[in-house]
Formats: sequence, C-alpha cells, structure tokens
Amino acid sequence: MTRAPFQVLVLPYAVGANDEILYGVFQRDQSTGGYWQALAGGGEADETPIEAAQREAEEEAGIPADRTMVPLETRTSIPTEHFPEAEWADEVDVVPEYAFAVRVDPEAVRLSDEHADHRWVPYEEARELVRWDSNRTALWELHRRLSRER
Repeated sequence: MTRAPFQVLVLPYAVGANDEILYGVFQRDQSTGGYWQALAGGGEADETPIEAAQREAEEEAGIPADRTMVPLETRTSIPTEHFPEAEWADEVDVVPEYAFAVRVDPEAVRLSDEHADHRWVPYEEARELVRWDSNRTALWELHRRLSRER
C-alpha cells in the first residue's frame, strides 16, 4: 500500500465515574521505542485524514470505524526523515499531522501488537505520560473543549 504524505493522531477519551474525563494513552512496544502517545499512523493511498484516523483507531485499538471522529484544530508538521520508507520522502520535507478525538468505552479497547500497554488517565497524567509535544497540544485542546461543554 502506498503511504500518503500525512500523519494522523487519534485521542480516545471516555467519561468515567463522577463525570471524570479520562484519556487513553498507549505505550509503543519496545521495538519501536516503548514511549507513550495517542494512537498515530500514516494515511494510505488516497485516504482522507479522517478515513486514516478511523482505520488507525480500529487497527491499533479495536475502536469501531463507525465511531464519530471529531477533528481538532491542532496540527503539527513532522520531518520526512521519520518516514524513510515512504516513496515521497526525498521530494517532501515535512508532512502534516491531523488530530482527531473519539469517545469510546474503555472496556472495548483491544490493543494491537504495536502497543505493549495502555492506560485511562486524567488529563494531567496523560500530559505527563506522552512523549510528543503534538500529543500534549492536542490533549490540551480536547480537554479544554470537553471542559467547556460541562
């Protein structure tokens, strides 16, 4: 499958006891760094970013593709040196990363082999766990939106 020149970030969240908002964070397996992050992956062929987000969420965490993906405003650019296998890596310098949120039932999440572990944690803990600034920014935006809705 041809890799599209963009990346997606998917932030699963749930509303727990006492209406506490919990965020799903995922630990990569040790062969790919072992760090914590939201769900992430690249687009394929002619997928749109939202289609890629739905597919990645289903592949990496068993989140059904029919769950509503909420586009976030958070965007970042990722250097193509992180994607040396991509056919366009020599022609493109950076690719955009599009962020999405999806409300899920934590009990329904099923990890793929890409992840060693996952946790459902409050906002502050999620911000501390994730490695990438883009994850922290997207978490901030999502938490702000959800807090405003209360």
